[in-house]
Amino acid sequence: MTLSKKFSPFYNLMLFYIIVSIVLRIVLLFHPITQSSFSFIDIIKIFGFGLISDFFIFVLVSGFLWLYLIFISNSKYFNPYGYLFFGLLVAFLLYVSFGNTILNEYGGALPTIGIAFIAIKTILFGLLLFLPKYRSQIRFWLFTFVIFLYVVLILQNGISEYFFWNEFGVKYNFIAVNYLVYTNEVIGNIMQSYPVIPIFSALFIVAGLITYIIVRRSRSYIDNIPTFIQKIQLSGIYLTLFGLSLFAIPVLATQENSQNIFANELEANGIYKFFLAFKNSELDYFKFYKTLPEKEAYTLLQEQIPGISGETSLRKIQNEATENHKNVVLITIESYSADFMKAYGNESNLTPFLDSLATKSLMFTNLYAVGNRTVRGLEAVTLCFPPTAGESVVKRKDNKNKFSTGNIFKQKGYNVKFLYGGDAFFDNMEDFYIGNGYGIVDKKTFTPEEITFANVWGVCDEDMYNKAIKVMNVEAKQNKPFFNHIMTVSNHRPFTYPNNKIDIPGDAKSRDGGVKYTDFSMKKFFEMASKQPWFANTVFVILADHCASSAGKTELPVDKYRIPAMIYSPGYVQPKQYTNLMSQIDVMPTLLGLLNFNYQSKFYGEDVLKPDYKPRALIATYQDLGLIKDNVLTVISPKKQVKQFQLTLKKEQKTAPDFQIYYDQIPLVKERTDLVNQTISYYQTASDILKKKKYQNVN
Repeated sequence: MTLSKKFSPFYNLMLFYIIVSIVLRIVLLFHPITQSSFSFIDIIKIFGFGLISDFFIFVLVSGFLWLYLIFISNSKYFNPYGYLFFGLLVAFLLYVSFGNTILNEYGGALPTIGIAFIAIKTILFGLLLFLPKYRSQIRFWLFTFVIFLYVVLILQNGISEYFFWNEFGVKYNFIAVNYLVYTNEVIGNIMQSYPVIPIFSALFIVAGLITYIIVRRSRSYIDNIPTFIQKIQLSGIYLTLFGLSLFAIPVLATQENSQNIFANELEANGIYKFFLAFKNSELDYFKFYKTLPEKEAYTLLQEQIPGISGETSLRKIQNEATENHKNVVLITIESYSADFMKAYGNESNLTPFLDSLATKSLMFTNLYAVGNRTVRGLEAVTLCFPPTAGESVVKRKDNKNKFSTGNIFKQKGYNVKFLYGGDAFFDNMEDFYIGNGYGIVDKKTFTPEEITFANVWGVCDEDMYNKAIKVMNVEAKQNKPFFNHIMTVSNHRPFTYPNNKIDIPGDAKSRDGGVKYTDFSMKKFFEMASKQPWFANTVFVILADHCASSAGKTELPVDKYRIPAMIYSPGYVQPKQYTNLMSQIDVMPTLLGLLNFNYQSKFYGEDVLKPDYKPRALIATYQDLGLIKDNVLTVISPKKQVKQFQLTLKKEQKTAPDFQIYYDQIPLVKERTDLVNQTISYYQTASDILKKKKYQNVN
């Protein structure tokens, strides 16, 4: 077999990918949204560097094709190896089907997907093993399916890039990454916005015709399967190109340096842009959102946040009373919606301990999480900063040495730690907290004896709290106050926890069980803590990181952002229900106010107990940024869109004093321009501060 025939599947698919890329660039070049003229140099770079980049990108994404091709052989079906391999596959299938694998620990659709994949692999291997007379035909149709799959993906990517350009005038960015997070909502939007059936029907017909041509030109590969030596040669060439691609693609991306933004976008490869968006986790506010003149934006911000100073956004917080350096324990509870609690209307008695604790605490009954991911909640209580477009600061590269609550406590002489039952490497938490002066206590620090139960997310909450008590007992002997931030894990899918703890079995994988076990564990923690000598000198802050679900009929369903929060310190913080609207970013500034701390910060969060506090809440997804104020939800979105909704507050009285609050969100008939500008001022200035790296700590 000649070298060209050995490479025929790669060559023909690569040629097709390049053709699609050329056609796509031409179409986008003349698209009405591409309102720009291009120089000769721009055109050369768009179709020169652009197509070279496409070639190297195809090399990378054809890795699965290479693996598939080099494992095509007849020898693996010879006796006895074929039967041995088949037996191992059957055993593995039985194990994943009936055993307790890591797929089961994670839950969701993953176990079904894993079982289906292994079952298909086992069945196909069995057919090729037991039906040698039909092996060639079966292999041919498998080969055809693989080629068809690549063709469909190439065409689908081209169509997706076109529609994305049609919407935003750019190649993929973080909005595209966001679409993967909100798959159900995005699919629903596509189904309602485009003629999906005709588009996909045409896609599969065209893909079938192209697959026929490519298979016909590449069939020699499976008709004359390469020898082992030839596969080594093929792999050597492919891996060399693979390594070269890893070096060449970033270098080529640096050539996207024209003053013409459209030229840079057309030159770029969409797949690589998607990768960069996923990696960098940012979305340029000033490119996609409505803006105000910079001075006006900061002036508006000063009107909304007392004491903030212009473009530096520095605030000097002064309290008249003497500072009280009590220990502080901040507990952020995983995925804990307000309506899990009886105090918010739940009648299932899922949280008896928290409901009891709420009556002894300063309870915030009208508080809203900033986002719908853990890293957003951690960002809110650590940086007290609005949820800017893109990913949380926690997951960004520039996430260190920020103005953080931990830094303020450290300046006051506190020991500062972040405690997490899982691996803090997950979601970049370790990098973020270490970079902001926190010590880390996570699963890696546990001894085997300290772990009684663990799942894919980490140790159970009881184990985490037991560890926390040990840590705080050691800290209490160091003659320094401590600030410890604990992040729970048990109330997360797959909702597994130790058996015989609550009335729902730990292996039932029930959300109600997760909620009840989380409450049970916290009760145990407070029972242990109350016996420690440091307890009387400690303030406990308890709140959720985000709600259990954020899906709704609107971009930002307000009810899906309401979370429980309370501050508990017997004899120091008086029990009370605080009913004014507030944000998750306000919790820690309010606590610092209760401790009478004097400090400098760039917090956008406020002490809600101060008389000059103006009720409002900030809520967001990765791209929709919202402000709740005056019973109006204002949402700013990419493409400089603005929407406003009138919030009609309803109360259903259950058994006094229980209550439940929910909203009807009705589009506002007449725009509240003042609220639009206030919303813009929050998010524009926050984005500007992060972009210009002005949120760095002065120390």
